[in-house]
Amino acid sequence: MPKIVDHDQRRRELAAAVWQVIARDGVDGISIRSVAAASGWSSGALRHYFSTRAELLAFACEEVIEQVTERIKALRHGDDPVQAVRAILLETMPVDETRRTEDSIAFAFLALGLGDPELARVQRRHFTDMYELCRQLVQGLAERNALAQTGWDAETLARRMHAVVDGLTVHGLAGHLTTEEIVAQLDAYLADLTGVDLTEQPGELPMRRRDREVRSG
Repeated sequence: MPKIVDHDQRRRELAAAVWQVIARDGVDGISIRSVAAASGWSSGALRHYFSTRAELLAFACEEVIEQVTERIKALRHGDDPVQAVRAILLETMPVDETRRTEDSIAFAFLALGLGDPELARVQRRHFTDMYELCRQLVQGLAERNALAQTGWDAETLARRMHAVVDGLTVHGLAGHLTTEEIVAQLDAYLADLTGVDLTEQPGELPMRRRDREVRSG
């Protein structure tokens, strides 16, 4: 009887191998050969799933989008809408090792997408999904009367939120801002947006379980 292959499991194994290579060598280290070595597969076996490096990179970025989306869905929010928005936005920003790796992959597509249609498609999905998230967050704040009287329409506020989050992320990836500075600037922006001073009611900075264990060890 032929062996039944769990393709979803194999894709999860490949995703783990991609993270391993990026953590060690950065996005430039991604290749069919490097990911095959990290996964324990042969290059030939890997090419059954991805025939080119571009396909492998597109897979890596789409895995990031899916992972972040699932984490956001799993968040449990209290009654404070501003703290809820803060927690959601921090899931997309480089404030721990896991999210730094994810953002490194996603923002590598700013350059990679210029010369490859497949990578450009993933780049557009990344930016479109992030804008849609910001639009939903602004709409949610408006519905709960949690926005300051800025005089700006919802679309402008959503575009601005998107720009602030992406800007802080890029500055963090480039080493211009520390994790603490990223969080402080996000809190300052949310204070302007909502009129709520988050320094008076600071929320816990969400950490992956692995990062919490490393910090306490």
